[in-house]
Amino acid sequence: MDIFALRGRSLRLFLVLSGGAGVVLVLSAAAPSSAAAAPALTPTVTGGRATTSGGTWGPAKEVAAALNTGGGAAINSVSCASAGNCSAGGYYTDSSGNQQAFVINETNGAWGKATEVAAALNTLGVAAINSVSCASAGNCSAGGYYSVSSGNQQAFVINETNGAWGKATEVAAALNRGRSARIESVSCGSAGNCSAGGHYRPGIHSQQAFVVNETSGAWGKATEVAAALNTGGSAAISSVSCGSPGNCSAGGHYRDGSTHSQQAFVLNETNGTWGKATEVAAALNTLGVAAIDSVSCGSAGNCSAGGLYVDSFDHAQAFVVNETNGTWGKATEVAAALDTGGGARIDSVSCAVAGNCSAGGDYGPSVGQQAFVVNETNGTWGKAMEVAAALDTGAFAEASSVSCGSAGNCSASGFYTDSSRGTQAFVINESNGTWGKATEVAAALNTGGNAWTYSVSCAAAGACSAGGFYTDSSGHGQAFVVSKP
Repeated sequence: MDIFALRGRSLRLFLVLSGGAGVVLVLSAAAPSSAAAAPALTPTVTGGRATTSGGTWGPAKEVAAALNTGGGAAINSVSCASAGNCSAGGYYTDSSGNQQAFVINETNGAWGKATEVAAALNTLGVAAINSVSCASAGNCSAGGYYSVSSGNQQAFVINETNGAWGKATEVAAALNRGRSARIESVSCGSAGNCSAGGHYRPGIHSQQAFVVNETSGAWGKATEVAAALNTGGSAAISSVSCGSPGNCSAGGHYRDGSTHSQQAFVLNETNGTWGKATEVAAALNTLGVAAIDSVSCGSAGNCSAGGLYVDSFDHAQAFVVNETNGTWGKATEVAAALDTGGGARIDSVSCAVAGNCSAGGDYGPSVGQQAFVVNETNGTWGKAMEVAAALDTGAFAEASSVSCGSAGNCSASGFYTDSSRGTQAFVINESNGTWGKATEVAAALNTGGNAWTYSVSCAAAGACSAGGFYTDSSGHGQAFVVSKP
């Protein structure tokens, strides 16, 4: 029996697969079936503290409509290099029902036209951008996956130089003999110097983690990582973050073949060379299911990561772990006081500077699921705080993405469920260390009753963009962006 944590869009599931090795699945951002209208919304104050606005979010804007003739689109990732200069990526559906990858740029505060990428590669018609990272305005890299006519899934990267996106390039083909690979995360230390990670299959019944580096604008060969740990044959990189060019950290999970347990790991790159993967959270992970979902580096060798483990009571718990001067410390549980129902997870971590980070995720109260944030100040993680409770009348919410423009000035985004069981997108700001009120976004667009915000990026305090999807009156998924100021 193999146990895996599935990292999906708002679905926090544990899958038990019987017989043979399983794989880690990253679920697509498909719209929920509910199309109920949204009720009136009431903001919430978190932690009972006085709040400040942290900037005002503008109206949400639909993007990729001209491409999305098949009625299914979403923004999966946003990255902002400077105020008003961002890039985003995701997928849309064409008139033939094929899923295509796209990118879109914001220049001086104005979002342009969405552009399809990887079409020449995507011969079977299933592709998406999973991650975007911008080192400077107009100089970004992105990664994801596409499929070919034989049914194989391949990983790809694509670069933007001086505002122009180039051709998508396949990576990890020599490794991917089992015909299933994808890039999950990209991070750029400087323009043209990035790292990415994901997973591939060396054979039908196993999965391995890999990293690949870009140096001076050229992507190199993909390299398998965590093989010595991954004796059970299922590993993946979930997140990569670069503190400077050639100095990055990554995290994910692997399977221990002797115990059939899933363990979390971290991995460091120093001066362009990736080192050995290191297990984290073993002392906490008494039931044998753990994963790193997000890594963020405030500077080279000074990072934080977060994810989940499962305790001896079969309860999922959220944890964080810090790296200081190149050494990873002990994993620490967070949100225990909130998580009375036994189901918590860190979905996203962002570090503005070394030792000053914020993270977000979800936890299980006695009924349902709630969103939370937690701050690290000068190397110490504080108490987790629930957010969006007053909005979340349907008792199901998540803070899926966090980004910090400077220490103590961050934004988070996610979704909550209204009383009609529809999902609504929200954003929330932190200003000078204090989290404010959760605010619904995309209500005017979301006539179909379902919207989620998947990614937020802040180039500076108060200058952020976010993206996700909503459903229109026909129930079709549409991609949107929203920015502040």
